[in-house]
Amino acid sequence: MNPVEIIIKKRNGMTLSTEEIEFFVNGYIKGSIPDYQMSSFLMSIYFKGMTQEETVALTKVMLYSGDVLDLSYINGLKVDKHSTGGVGDKTSLVIAPIAAAAGVIVPMISGRGLGHTGGTLDKLESIPGFKTNLSKEQFLKTIEKIGVCLIGQTNEIAPADKKIYALRDVTGTVESIPLICASIMSKKLAEGINGLVLDVKTGSGAFMKTLKDSENLAKNLKYISEAFGVKTIAYITNMNQPLGNYVGNWLEVLESIKILRNQVNNELTELCHLLAGTMIYLGGKSSTVEDGIILSKKLIENGKAYQKFLEITENQSGDVSFIENPSKYPEPKFKFEVKSPRDGFISKINSFEIGMLGIELGAGRMKITDIIDPKAGFVFFKKVGDEIKTGDVIAEIRTDIDNENYFIKKFLNAIEFSGFKPETEPLVYKSI
Repeated sequence: MNPVEIIIKKRNGMTLSTEEIEFFVNGYIKGSIPDYQMSSFLMSIYFKGMTQEETVALTKVMLYSGDVLDLSYINGLKVDKHSTGGVGDKTSLVIAPIAAAAGVIVPMISGRGLGHTGGTLDKLESIPGFKTNLSKEQFLKTIEKIGVCLIGQTNEIAPADKKIYALRDVTGTVESIPLICASIMSKKLAEGINGLVLDVKTGSGAFMKTLKDSENLAKNLKYISEAFGVKTIAYITNMNQPLGNYVGNWLEVLESIKILRNQVNNELTELCHLLAGTMIYLGGKSSTVEDGIILSKKLIENGKAYQKFLEITENQSGDVSFIENPSKYPEPKFKFEVKSPRDGFISKINSFEIGMLGIELGAGRMKITDIIDPKAGFVFFKKVGDEIKTGDVIAEIRTDIDNENYFIKKFLNAIEFSGFKPETEPLVYKSI
């Protein structure tokens, strides 16, 4: 086959055969197709899209470019969750131990934060000693032992995705639904799972800003997942304000600990119970999602989910004492209070702008090589819909960087106020 002919065919909006897609991707992995031709191929997909069948074929060749885990020797159904990412989205830290405490096997391969969104691996690594770079063998042993493990993508898992994503990142081809779907699903399907819960975010802090785009992504992800025999339920959820009250790596671990200890009940808690309840249902431990949610709440109340989080931390070399006594954690050099400039209500919090400000505090990265300060972030005392008086503390900014006036000004620029209480937006827009 001729790589140029395949590029032209896709550039002209024609449908590629499975064999053509396999030839092109395998050629790139082996080095016979250079970066510049793959870049052109990716840009053709970006502009002309792919059919669902083409996307399945692309996912398949990326999936089988590396190891696909066989967990059939471990009793029980295997279920994972994927979130498309946002600000303050620490659901994995809560739902993985809940689902595992219910007896579901949870092999979870997660990612790092880049840009305004946070990453599960960065949050876990804010726990002193916690290791996410386990080998495939260590990953499997941990799952056998405690039923759950949270790691990053290994060199053996979907290496084609690693190589292609690095190229997408520097060629302006990240925002393509077929390429997003193939990237996500090649990693998730490699886990050897039977069920998958998708949390597709929509709004200012989401990758997909509109409900229509989020729904399109969710439907495509679900189609691919089920084409490989994985039972899948997707939710479109709200990312028009940060999720929960804590944003920043250690701060999000802290909020997760509070939820697991049954000390916090907010919209984050509600979403965690929905996602965990769905995992429990797909894992065969409840007859309905609703029953799964009831069991999820019970596992928080009886302390079993919290105990499972301690087990995860201990088995991945984390210092459990920081989970049991979070006040041990180092404090940031500065805590700046953001006070309301007026009476009224908070009508909007721009999650994207909050996430970008978090990077300036040290809580995130723009390049994969940037160093994160795990202490940096925000604690929210007021959220959208809350009434405020002049001088009320909306949030606290935590950082080691002494630039109080600048940070407070930028924070307030991300907030909108009104003289009346805004309409309440749904936490979950729809399920698919």
